[in-house]
Amino acid sequence: MVLRVAGYNVRSMKDDVAALGRVISAVRPDVLCVQEAPRFLCWRRRRGQLAASGGLTVAAGRRLGGVAVLVGPRVRLLHGEGHLLRCFLGLEQRAVAIAVVETEGRRVAVASVHLDLDRGARLCHATEALTLLRAVADRFGALPVLAGDINEQSHEPAWRHLAGHLTDCYPVSPRGDGLTFPARRPGKRIDAIFAAAELPVLSCGVAEADPADLVAATDHLPVVAELGRPRP
Repeated sequence: MVLRVAGYNVRSMKDDVAALGRVISAVRPDVLCVQEAPRFLCWRRRRGQLAASGGLTVAAGRRLGGVAVLVGPRVRLLHGEGHLLRCFLGLEQRAVAIAVVETEGRRVAVASVHLDLDRGARLCHATEALTLLRAVADRFGALPVLAGDINEQSHEPAWRHLAGHLTDCYPVSPRGDGLTFPARRPGKRIDAIFAAAELPVLSCGVAEADPADLVAATDHLPVVAELGRPRP
């Protein structure tokens, strides 16, 4: 089975929620890593509504930090957890959400992150999130995958750190130009999926959906990677 892992910054569901649901349905993710998930009034209910709009369920994520992992019916959820990352005075609280899923005997630990606009905080949080992800993956005998809004491009330090430990999926098997932000006129690739080297990347790029819905749903475009069975 091909595992579809997606990452999507939903801007706290402040835009067209119906369009957002249609985009998630079109993406058909087995695992969806959400950034800027609702975190204020009725946050649990709103995250549940977001998941249900695409036939998914909430697997992991705390209120603070605004990240979550949603899973679909084709995978079995084994574990979910969330961690706050180091606090920087004057900056937004960041977090990582991690879910371990299994399909056809394959276990994958998937993390969702949303890194800061501050360069130093980004690198610190990228390092911390990767350490937490690897610890969970090792505990469950799973392969690590990380998806998120990196808030920088591939030549910058936090991205290079992640790509030095996991495979940046898009360059391996690109689909489309890979540009994710802003949704209306994308000019940067700041959203990405990174996977363990043992996981073959069959394709990676911006998910296909109605162009009008993509623009109306939020200010980022969703990224999806199709991952094959692990190499021996």
